[in-house]
Amino acid sequence: MNEPQQYDVTIIGGGLAGLSLSIQLAQKGYEVALFEKEQYPFHKVCGEYISMESWDFIESLGLPLSKMQLPIIKKLIISSPNGNCLQHDLPLGGFGISRYTIDYELKKIAEAAGVNIYENCKVEEVIFANETFYLDTTNGKFISKICCGSFGKRSNLDVKWKRNFVLQKNSKLNNYIGVKYHIKFNSAADTIALHNFKDGYCGISKIENDTYCLCYLTNAANLKKNDNSITEMEKNVLYKNVHLKNIFETVAILYKSPVTISQISFAKKLQVQNHILLCGDAAGMITPLCGNGMSMALHSSKLAAEAIDDFLQNKISRQQLENIYTNNWQQFFGKRLRVGRIIQQLFGKVWVTNIFISVMKKLPLITNSIIRQTHGKPF
Repeated sequence: MNEPQQYDVTIIGGGLAGLSLSIQLAQKGYEVALFEKEQYPFHKVCGEYISMESWDFIESLGLPLSKMQLPIIKKLIISSPNGNCLQHDLPLGGFGISRYTIDYELKKIAEAAGVNIYENCKVEEVIFANETFYLDTTNGKFISKICCGSFGKRSNLDVKWKRNFVLQKNSKLNNYIGVKYHIKFNSAADTIALHNFKDGYCGISKIENDTYCLCYLTNAANLKKNDNSITEMEKNVLYKNVHLKNIFETVAILYKSPVTISQISFAKKLQVQNHILLCGDAAGMITPLCGNGMSMALHSSKLAAEAIDDFLQNKISRQQLENIYTNNWQQFFGKRLRVGRIIQQLFGKVWVTNIFISVMKKLPLITNSIIRQTHGKPF
């Protein structure tokens, strides 16, 4: 029998949090293995808008954003289901880049830094014993001193560990589905639009190569009511917003079929599970309406890397590592998630959303405050 491969750190999931964490730790001289169930490059459901708070951090990882001619997004348009529109400047702003591109570029940087990346590899079990993590994967067995989970919104491990959000009954904060297209669209490159419809909303913004990302979130009930047909749901539900109807009927869709994900939950999650540090959406997911999930994933990787470095240098104990990471995560993201959950529930019923948009048009200072509360500062 082959002996398990040994690493300082193993990371489950190769999205933004996992890749950026692996790069930071490898640059500090640690032996790192990252497991990704897909093959790079690949598309995933995501709004593909990153707050400017992450710009300097991403460049510090080795990705020269300033040379990539990416669209800088400074304005926001929100429409209610009845078509009423609110326009507002974004205090900090953001930029557009597809997950297909940024994940692949970070993957190449990670490999160059010495990270061992196992693609098409599923982690089936993780056991912690005697201060060591034992991982059973489709690529064999591994052991490490530290294990991190950055496996996104929901995984086989979430179910196996019976995490609280998996066991919860359907509510206004869980059982959502996400649908994404890339499209050709004639719209302002510096503007992100959020169009609301019954029990959902759709974001549209420019990414690289004169392409736009169209990504929407709705509850599973909407899909079920339309015989589980995405096309029928779009016609019967999304088209009720005149802006979305016009967009779907006039743009060129670049996918043969949309990228989709189901069983999305915005419920509270733990940041440490079975001594595994969780980053990105695995630790807590802000509602896409707030447009800040990608930055939170990146920032969480920095918090984890700093605490892990101290632990591996024997400066802190494992219990201190877990406490420091959890406390820092809550300090930076706890309030954002609470605000996001409130906003998520406001944008469910049609009449509430219609009234909310009308009121916010008359109160720009409050609109500005809400936007700031869902975004952080450069890190």
